[in-house]
Amino acid sequence: MSSLTAKYRPRRFADVAGQDAVKAILSRAAATGKVAPAYMFSGTRGVGKTTIARIFAKALNCEKAPAPEPCNECRLCKQANAGNAVDIIEIDAASHGGVNDVRSLKEDVGYAPLEGRYKVFIIDEAHMLSTAAFNALLKTLEEPPARVTFILASTEAHKFPATILSRCQHYVFKMLPQAELVAHLEAVLKAEGVDYEPGALRIIARRGAGSVRDSMSLLGQALAYSAGVLAEAEVRACLGLAGQEVFFTLMEAIASRDLPLLSRTLRGVLDQGLDLGFFLRELSGCWRNMFLLRQAGEAIASEIGLPEEEIAQWTQWAGRFAPAHIHACWQMTLDGQQRVVKSLEPAQALELLLLNLACLPDLLPLAALGGASGAAPRPVGGGVPSGSSSSGQASSGPSPSRSAAPEQASSRQAAPAVAQAVSAPQQPQRRSFATADHAERSPKDASTAAPTATSDSLRPGTPTDPPSVGGATPSDPEEAPAAAEGQRPAPAQGRGAPGAMGGSGPRSWEGFLEFVAGKNGNGFVTGLAQARGEFSAGVLTLTCHNETHCGMMQSGDNNARLVRLVAEYFGPEASVALRSIEREPTKSDGLIQREMQEHPLVQRVRETFECRDPALVYPRGR
Repeated sequence: MSSLTAKYRPRRFADVAGQDAVKAILSRAAATGKVAPAYMFSGTRGVGKTTIARIFAKALNCEKAPAPEPCNECRLCKQANAGNAVDIIEIDAASHGGVNDVRSLKEDVGYAPLEGRYKVFIIDEAHMLSTAAFNALLKTLEEPPARVTFILASTEAHKFPATILSRCQHYVFKMLPQAELVAHLEAVLKAEGVDYEPGALRIIARRGAGSVRDSMSLLGQALAYSAGVLAEAEVRACLGLAGQEVFFTLMEAIASRDLPLLSRTLRGVLDQGLDLGFFLRELSGCWRNMFLLRQAGEAIASEIGLPEEEIAQWTQWAGRFAPAHIHACWQMTLDGQQRVVKSLEPAQALELLLLNLACLPDLLPLAALGGASGAAPRPVGGGVPSGSSSSGQASSGPSPSRSAAPEQASSRQAAPAVAQAVSAPQQPQRRSFATADHAERSPKDASTAAPTATSDSLRPGTPTDPPSVGGATPSDPEEAPAAAEGQRPAPAQGRGAPGAMGGSGPRSWEGFLEFVAGKNGNGFVTGLAQARGEFSAGVLTLTCHNETHCGMMQSGDNNARLVRLVAEYFGPEASVALRSIEREPTKSDGLIQREMQEHPLVQRVRETFECRDPALVYPRGR
């Protein structure tokens, strides 16, 4: 622990940076005496878990208790601050995590507090306890003696058994936002009487990554390096971070595709021994700021958190890139962080990433990307982005007319989708065949309407002209004149009347399924529920999944039941046709590889990099 961390360690809830919800809950518990048997504090390192546990223990045993805050003036509070309180026991589970240590702890639990009101056990890094130690602690956590409470602090809550977590009040400590860290560091520097530049504190807070202890350690390191005033340049030099001028030079090299300048800038970064991981974090932050400024302008400047002069500079740089270029560079930088840091050759991995950013318009045509996977993002106001780069960025002009779409369709295919383009599945071909008892009938032309109730109710050979009112039964019950009182209309005869042979539902596939379901198992047809059907022109066409499905439907008894049910519902002259979907076999790896080699984009990459046999990897399962 650095001297600054120990010197400015909080001793009251009000002095702790962040964690407002946790502080409020524990302060109220200390004031009201509603103390839980066990607490679990989890979160990343350096966010105040152990500090708040000690403050809570002091508040419980303070001579002025019950109180929301410890007084830090009484004898018990002073003993706790010095680490000599007999009723506050701290255990490091990393070195005392065995079952014998827990058994000894259970013996101490049985004794009443000696001086204070509560006996508090603080177990730091509690996830290091062994399985046997956890099991030995279960009963004690659930039903501890009166005036005893446990506080388990850990950075890895997922390693705790569920039986332990269920017996504790679990509070998750969050990482501090950058603004709160900066405010905390400012308070420390004012107490120390040290002048500083605001940019220096922002760098330390960003480098601390939400941890107060890490930020305080970095601040102590920077103060030891600085000469009186904490300057941003000195902080960057001390912590091994790149300056703003490095990123401005890098943007100039990428925008103009000046590869020699890019190489010199990278060499300077490597010669200074800068932290490559944090360098890429800052670079991705630069792309983020430019993208937001390019899209939203000054309206989002307050959300970025930079001084006005830096906002103006990054706004100018954003105007030199197309929005699609900025977005692609942002995503590539984020994706490349882990590859660079974990690479066996991090310098070459970083160089490859920067070269890809500079040559992106040549490697992947941005205009083609906009057509295939969505157009480049447009400004919030809906206007056309101004100031596009002259180095091959995507045009942000209006979209082409519909008449020109067919000619430009081929040029709007995305380069990353080469494998999809060459291995796209063909449209399935359907193969139809009839049942054993009825030949297949092709559907009639769309202009021929399906038979109505009138035509289906006529017997074969009957003229299709509408009968007179006093003759046959009308085709539509709603259009039929009211029957004379005391007369009952005669039932419809013939093949087209559902209900003439037992069916009473609509002449459709859904109605037929309801009719079959109403048979209560007497009309069960194997595979019927898995098929898709359509009734048209007296033919019920069933579409099966494959030939096996069709064979099941065509089996002797199964087919006989199906034909009988169709005749009962649609009429005796209705027939059944079966067809299956035949899918083309999957292309072989060799064929896909040849198609990829012959793709125009692959040919362009080969010519650009002068490579004879580039290694191509295509996605499996397409």
